[in-house]
Amino acid sequence: MKYNIEGLEVEEKDGEMILNMGPHHPSTHGVCRLVLKLEGERAKEIIPVIGYLHRGVEKICENRTYPQIIPITDRMDYLSAMNNNLVYCLAVEELMGIEVPERANYLRIIAAELQRIASHLIFIATFGADFGSWTIMMYGFREREMVLDLLEEMSGARFLYSYMRIGGVKRDVSEKFVEQCKKTLNIIEKRLVDYENYINENEILLDRLQGVAKVSAKEAINLGLTGPNLRASGVAYDIRKVDPYCIYDRFDFDIVTRKEGDVYARVMVRIDEIKESIRIVRQALRELPDGEIRAKVPKVIKPPAGEVYARVESPRGELAVYLISDGKSDKPYRIKFRTPAFANLAAFPHFNKNLLIPDLLLSFASIDIVMGDIDR
Repeated sequence: MKYNIEGLEVEEKDGEMILNMGPHHPSTHGVCRLVLKLEGERAKEIIPVIGYLHRGVEKICENRTYPQIIPITDRMDYLSAMNNNLVYCLAVEELMGIEVPERANYLRIIAAELQRIASHLIFIATFGADFGSWTIMMYGFREREMVLDLLEEMSGARFLYSYMRIGGVKRDVSEKFVEQCKKTLNIIEKRLVDYENYINENEILLDRLQGVAKVSAKEAINLGLTGPNLRASGVAYDIRKVDPYCIYDRFDFDIVTRKEGDVYARVMVRIDEIKESIRIVRQALRELPDGEIRAKVPKVIKPPAGEVYARVESPRGELAVYLISDGKSDKPYRIKFRTPAFANLAAFPHFNKNLLIPDLLLSFASIDIVMGDIDR
């Protein structure tokens, strides 16, 4: 029997079964639909079907003024709103030749790295839920709440921040925030030991994660994997190091990699990246200078005619924006977002063939997709 799935013809042979996983399924991490061609309980073919959350973000942005676009970027990768804000502001600033004040750059780094910690914590929590571990799930959400307290103190919001501004940031931080941040980072750093022990001393968990859905460094590059998924295969590529933005070149931190390229490696890379983010935030707090938090920009922003490509390292990988200005309008002529979750989902079917369904669920969780980042 033949089926037409979103314009793609799929044939079901004897002994095979076509099964929908999602789009409304907890393990699909949002409204993603995976069409599985099964032979017994093994997935012989995987077809991701997306578009259930499509909102036309890019076209909406092209009909908004440059400052009005910032709150829209919050709603793409809603677990990494700060980085979405940042990459867009960097693009406009480069087009206009705006120099961001020193203090604002430090605050941007603090916000972006706290966001990375919060995002990786919710990854660990939801991964625990997919594995069936209530303990690790509660651990992740417990620590994430503490980070959200800090982001709320910075921006006034708890989830969709709109904290970045063209030329700087929305508001300054107090000494109370600095002290609270230091205490929170100390607590999280100590509790990460519990995360590692929980995973590395659990024979069942290790058996389920190690050697599953392996991707070599060459395959990861060829498939276009990005972020922690790429680094888990041993590729030391991080935008913060290879193409530093803001003032990342001033900070001492390492690119975290693992050689295994399996589900276990993809989990552990994110735990290690939390430690590196803690290092960066501590340095930024220690060196935080006095001064302005926002450059002087025109009340009506009309960048000169031209095009620009800006990119950052989001918690899910390389996040970029391509922006075109016609030099006449206060709205962009064209805006295009390059999102990491889209690239990682596109690669997913190629390294997960022949997996059992329970293993497929954990592998899917390990690539850490956010559907708002994919559909847009």
